[in-house]
Amino acid sequence: MPAQSGAAFLLKIADGATPPAYQTIAGLRTTQMSINGDTVVVTHKQSGGWRDLLSGAGTRSVSVSAAGIFLGSTAESTVRAHALAGTHDDYELSFEDGEKLRGRFIVQRLDYAGDFNGERSYTLQLESSGPVVPA
Repeated sequence: MPAQSGAAFLLKIADGATPPAYQTIAGLRTTQMSINGDTVVVTHKQSGGWRDLLSGAGTRSVSVSAAGIFLGSTAESTVRAHALAGTHDDYELSFEDGEKLRGRFIVQRLDYAGDFNGERSYTLQLESSGPVVPA
């Protein structure tokens, strides 16, 4: 099995239509996804000294981090508007093998930076709100 290209790991945002179309957030050079899960411990006397965890319980979440250069695209403007308003939007993570994950996310953090005579860059942190499911 060959390695998958990082350039094909895309972050997209919904356009607000019904059904939604997803626009790639342009200029991203790095994208990272973390799937997090809290556990519920149900250890009891008959556990024999071993920890027991309750399957399917606890809180699950998906975090997405991305960084890139600012190009001024419509998708970037939409992300900024949601960051300022503190509102959710639908996002899609797309992978080279064709797999896609979709869910509602909130912009937890949006940072801009720029050096004199350099390009303007930004970093983005998204946190899921509700289920993130295969599309």
